[in-house]
Amino acid sequence: MHIAIAGNIGSGKSTLTRMLALHYGWEARFEAVDHNPYLEDYYRDIHRWSFNLEVYFLKERFRDLLTIAQSDHTIVQDRTIFEGVYVFMQNNKAMGNLSDRDYDTYMELFEQMMTVVSLPDLMIYLRASVPHLVGNIQKRGRGYEQTMQLEYLENLNRRYDDFIYKMYKGRVMVVDKDSLDFQNNPRDFAQIVDRIDSTLFGLFAP
Repeated sequence: MHIAIAGNIGSGKSTLTRMLALHYGWEARFEAVDHNPYLEDYYRDIHRWSFNLEVYFLKERFRDLLTIAQSDHTIVQDRTIFEGVYVFMQNNKAMGNLSDRDYDTYMELFEQMMTVVSLPDLMIYLRASVPHLVGNIQKRGRGYEQTMQLEYLENLNRRYDDFIYKMYKGRVMVVDKDSLDFQNNPRDFAQIVDRIDSTLFGLFAP
């Protein structure tokens, strides 16, 4: 199976990925954020480096999907190729950070990739307010994230909701992150596990 954890920057995706992998014995697959050679440049000059950053992420996420498709065990993935395209890429395009030519090239590449991969068996969407995201971003202290504007996070949140509720065709479980502290409260984590069990293995699960 392929379980995907979706959510905005600072929503707790990596933490939940690790916890679910430990609980179920699944393999955790993380997004290569700290090793992305374009990330710091992107936050310094978003307009200049948007296309480079997005193509790099697309390449990495597609490679992950190919590996997951060939796996004989369950993998839980921190962020998906679909968010990269329908949330972050679309947001950069709307902000004027990509030319029509670059956008069309990127989308054609993505559409070709989609002919050989499948949707996750379950996508868990960590939905969080901007103040909650900001608090988590400040706590983890990544230097290149500290200059992000609130408007940027707000735009991403709106696009996440549009993507999850209006565009995505797969099975989704929405988790209201503001009301949960699954990292420090075992009951909150157990609540998420119970919902996963019901969705994947329950009486009426497909």
